Amino acid sequence: MPREVEVDRRPLWIIVLMRGRRLLLLAVGALLYWLTLQLGHQDGLSPAGLKALAVFVLCIFYWVLNVLPTMITSLLAIVLLPLTGVLTSRDAYALFGNEAVFFILGAFILAAAMMKAGLSTRLALAILRRFGGKPPALLGGVFLINGAMSLVMSEHAVAAMTFPIIVEIAGVLRLTRGRSQYARALFLAMAWGTTIGGVATLLGGARAPLALGILREVSGQTISFAEWSAATAPLVLLLFVVGWLLLRLFFAIDVSDVSAAQHAVEEKLLAMGRASFQERLTGGVMALTIAAWIVLGEEFGLANIALVAVVVLFGLNLVQWRDIERYVNWGLILMYGGAICLGSALNRSGASTWLADHIISQWASGPTSVMFLVSAAAILLTEVMSNSAAVAIVMPVSLAIAAQFNMEPRIMALVVAVPAGLAFTLPIGTPANAIAYSSGFLRTRDMFVPGLVLTSISLLLFNLLASWYWPLLGITP
Repeated sequence: MPREVEVDRRPLWIIVLMRGRRLLLLAVGALLYWLTLQLGHQDGLSPAGLKALAVFVLCIFYWVLNVLPTMITSLLAIVLLPLTGVLTSRDAYALFGNEAVFFILGAFILAAAMMKAGLSTRLALAILRRFGGKPPALLGGVFLINGAMSLVMSEHAVAAMTFPIIVEIAGVLRLTRGRSQYARALFLAMAWGTTIGGVATLLGGARAPLALGILREVSGQTISFAEWSAATAPLVLLLFVVGWLLLRLFFAIDVSDVSAAQHAVEEKLLAMGRASFQERLTGGVMALTIAAWIVLGEEFGLANIALVAVVVLFGLNLVQWRDIERYVNWGLILMYGGAICLGSALNRSGASTWLADHIISQWASGPTSVMFLVSAAAILLTEVMSNSAAVAIVMPVSLAIAAQFNMEPRIMALVVAVPAGLAFTLPIGTPANAIAYSSGFLRTRDMFVPGLVLTSISLLLFNLLASWYWPLLGITP
């Protein structure tokens, strides 16, 4: 039987424009690069700085509009910087050896071992069984699962792991797409939980290691695992409470009985059986690694500890290389190497200092206003691009601004990376948001309005804690 022919009835110019969108945007980016170079001599900006600025503008355009995959844009930066003479090829490619890149790689492999062993799924189901007795408690349990798992795993990996569980819960509760308010709350709890938990430690996402990598490359300073966790813990706890309350406020609980979900969870746990030796051993390696990061991180380096743990995993036959190929996002590794290279080029050429003079520092009157403006810029950018790209854009400039106001460089890693992880309003903000949206239970407006409220509260709480709580930890501007 012949197939039906579908006729595209859109105007021809729209069809041509959509088909040629990437080529058009590539050309616009190249034009912006050329126009930036035409600025010519600027006070305080060297010729190398102008070239670095042109590469920076090009990357911002491609990152924001997703013209190319994020990691390909980062590779483009690495290629352009030596070609334009901003960095030597040796220096540009050597920055892939930054400690942050190998810490991220080690963290991904550790998470892969947890998923392969089934330990992460068991922990998620155990939390659901404990907290899922009533509808509000089940909602809180979903929030808690994703938040807790994001303390030790990349948030997008957590969302990908828990998403099928939430879908099954929605199915056994007979929640209807487009109608069920409770289903919307469940999927937002998944997305928000992973996002909030992901900023608590250096393991929840690669934003923090990326910011620390740029910090170390520019200033030679860093922040320990324990310091980071202590600085973010109050914010995370407050946002868990605020997020749960907002879900209760915006979405009515339109189910009265969730016992079917409890039965489904129990059946899954029974099917898994008792924790295997592999699960217990993997959990032990993970616990010892986290303890080593906290106690020995400053002395031996976070990346060194992570890679020792990776060797132990392979030595104990807890993971195979094919598992690493399956679970590790190699594109992100390329992204962070390129972003660190671009940040270093902006700093060495003086372009970041020139940008600082002409952007935020004109509106800032002191350290408090600097922190607010930088955190606001990071939290706004992360809603329309990947959070790693937001860090790559804001971090080099923020370090230059910190130098102008005689601020401690270390504080800027927190001021940039934490807000850059708090994307709640749009599906494109984080992979967790996109995964939740793909369920079909959420509309864009279901995410935008409550997400905007949570984003605003997050920005306010973050700056209050930065001003009043961080000095108690010795983290001062």
